[in-house]
Amino acid sequence: MVAPGVPGSHVMQVAFMVEDLEAACMDWVRTTGIGPFLTVPHVVLEEYSYCGRPASGLDFSVAIAQSGGVQIELIQQHCDNPSAYRDTVAKGQGGFHHLAIYTDDYDAMHARYTQQGFVTAVDGSFGGFRFSYIDTSATLGCMIELIEENPLQGEFFARIAGAAQGWDGSDPIRPGFPVAAQ
Repeated sequence: MVAPGVPGSHVMQVAFMVEDLEAACMDWVRTTGIGPFLTVPHVVLEEYSYCGRPASGLDFSVAIAQSGGVQIELIQQHCDNPSAYRDTVAKGQGGFHHLAIYTDDYDAMHARYTQQGFVTAVDGSFGGFRFSYIDTSATLGCMIELIEENPLQGEFFARIAGAAQGWDGSDPIRPGFPVAAQ
């Protein structure tokens, strides 16, 4: 088994679009026993490329839990902007959206998909590191998210995996970035 957050060409995350993030987290906890979910509310992408055109203002929240070597990511889009999320899962619907690959060779991995003729639905950066959604839905039934390896993301992935180890079912929804006590 590949350790969580270890870069490579393996799938390290499965992601689902949801309409109510907290309710979806609790549904996953009750149904599967997977948890806890670490949340990051209202991520706003101010500058990114959507279908090759400049875009801004995409507002969404995520919750991520670890299940063995794979993360479960739940995503709620708050705005009505066109997005890679809405390209495959319509507003008001929920469902499977993408598989994620965390890579230490982003350029080569990105080229691997585009050389096969797949189109990049989104290109962007977060915290100075790149990510993209490659539209592989016609072939795989979902998108592929590429995430460039970086220390901030690696630390977050480690905290998600650590929270799941020995989890006793308490505190099933937690802030992904807790506010430091003053």
